[in-house]
Amino acid sequence: MQLGLVGLGKMGGNMRTRLRDAGHTVVGYDRNPEVSDVADLAEMVGRLPSPKVVWVMVPAGEPTRQTITALGELLGHGDLVVDGGNSKYTDDAVNAEMLGARGVGFVDCGVSGGVWGLQNGYALMCGGSEEDVAKVRPALDALRPEGESGFVHAGRKPGAGHFAKMVHNGIEYAMMQAYAEGWELLDKVDLVENVTEVFDAWRVGTVIRSWLLDLLVEALEDDAHLDQLTGYADDSGEGRWTVEAAIENAVPMNVIAASLFARFTSRQDDSPAMKAVAAMRNQFGGHAVHTPPPAGGDAS
Repeated sequence: MQLGLVGLGKMGGNMRTRLRDAGHTVVGYDRNPEVSDVADLAEMVGRLPSPKVVWVMVPAGEPTRQTITALGELLGHGDLVVDGGNSKYTDDAVNAEMLGARGVGFVDCGVSGGVWGLQNGYALMCGGSEEDVAKVRPALDALRPEGESGFVHAGRKPGAGHFAKMVHNGIEYAMMQAYAEGWELLDKVDLVENVTEVFDAWRVGTVIRSWLLDLLVEALEDDAHLDQLTGYADDSGEGRWTVEAAIENAVPMNVIAASLFARFTSRQDDSPAMKAVAAMRNQFGGHAVHTPPPAGGDAS
């Protein structure tokens, strides 16, 4: 098939390559002229046959909204827009309604696979009508991993795909936090002499084996104590949205919520909340407190 692809960064650029390797024609547009096939969106749309299919892979939020709005002005009846970014699922109904008023279809598609997707394929979670998903199915089949799994039409309502991807990322937060806490304990206690080898041993035959574990082992093989990194972890937004959705639907989400809050803790050099806890312990029990070090001295 022929399709347009907007956004040729780490994910989009590799997706263009995988699609082309599968025999599809991709006209890619990016603000970076060094990687773009065309000068602007209008030229990209003009080079596509009808019905036109355009896949959007730009940052979530306003960049995606602006791109889809612009495509709505350029596309016509029977055309299709696929949002493959990490958009919040609530944005999808708005985009679908706006495009639908112009006769343009809409599919939201959660994409997982990162920089390894070019080689291994991308797990895809789609939302939208059967008809619209069918229009882009040849591209979906090229992008997905080989085998029976790796693709799901999560639901016909706009947002079903991104909601599934959001929950996927929430689970990812919790899994990473569990591995990280286990590694910290093993690395801290002077008992296990070969922590990296322990994690490597878990990769086969254990109930906690996973691709995330494989990636952690690779990182530890390069830097056994992770001395080259700081303990600061960003969150992309989907962990927050997962917890928000859990609150809205009264679903207990203790582990995923804790893993999200752990990332917030990672951004504090000196926790204000823990200062308050130390002060209260000192007030009610006379427990010792630690004070900042004087200039050139040690903490007391």
